[in-house]
Amino acid sequence: MQKPKIFLTRRIPQAGIDLLVKETDVQVWPDELPPAFEVLLESVRGAAGLVTLLSDKIDKQVIQAAGPSLKVISQYAVGVDNIDLEVATRLGIAVGHTPGVLTETTADLAWVLLMAAARRVVEGDRSVRKGLWKTWGPTTFLGYDIHGATLGILGLGRIGQAVARRATGFGMRILYTDLKRKPEVESELGVEFALFEQMLREADFVTLHTYLSPETYHLFGDRQFKMMKPNAILVNTARGAIVDLEALYRALRDKTIAGAGLDVTEPEPIPMDSPLLGLDNLVITPHIASASYQTRTRMAVMTAENLLAGLKGERLPYCANPGVYKS
Repeated sequence: MQKPKIFLTRRIPQAGIDLLVKETDVQVWPDELPPAFEVLLESVRGAAGLVTLLSDKIDKQVIQAAGPSLKVISQYAVGVDNIDLEVATRLGIAVGHTPGVLTETTADLAWVLLMAAARRVVEGDRSVRKGLWKTWGPTTFLGYDIHGATLGILGLGRIGQAVARRATGFGMRILYTDLKRKPEVESELGVEFALFEQMLREADFVTLHTYLSPETYHLFGDRQFKMMKPNAILVNTARGAIVDLEALYRALRDKTIAGAGLDVTEPEPIPMDSPLLGLDNLVITPHIASASYQTRTRMAVMTAENLLAGLKGERLPYCANPGVYKS
């Protein structure tokens, strides 16, 4: 019996591939960079399942190019804003994703960026490597205390709550802004609800854990940075487009805020001629919030489980468009 064809837009950790090869004809795009759109259109033809990444544009044209054989799209990520869910649902195609698994790992990296920016770790490291460390100095690389400071969290979902739990160990006052108040979480974690502008004015650190939407696109611009404290530090491990990078550059250059830690940018990768890369008060990583061996392997297994369930006509364990089962 012929195995169903599936196309992976990039190689995922081997644990996921091992599950797939047992039951499917696995075809993997071999390059580090995503396939060009025209190549993607050709590669998906006749596929019963797709394994995709956030950097792949899976729109109506791609879904239609796959043809009627396509049963399931399994995203190797939590977010699915690169996939046209409306078209997929209308055509009866289930879309899987990997929620929950990267919560703690992403929260870890948010804290890495927060602490590195606050204590100027990257600047200090560069100084040592350049041979500039001469002696201990009373005012050398002064940063900002984390313990006892005020942390502002935009979006108190799973990751936001995980960040808040870590903040309690530093004795921080924790403010949060969300679409709805969460009294149970307030009681459990000792966090305080604040309106967005209040949080900006009072927080020493602001960390972003919300979805990208028309309402959050470029939510942080010149006006918002001017509301923040001059010693404030911004951390973004959510979506790059939530922050207007040109406005962030001005805020960091002019010391409107003290620093920033970014794991995501708009676009990705950040252009090498971006003036942000010339600033010492920015710490930046290449979208690695979930990049631990354990988490990425678990994501691969979840991705494979979603795809195999979809091929069998079963409900996906982790479905991003549950409305597909109502039709």
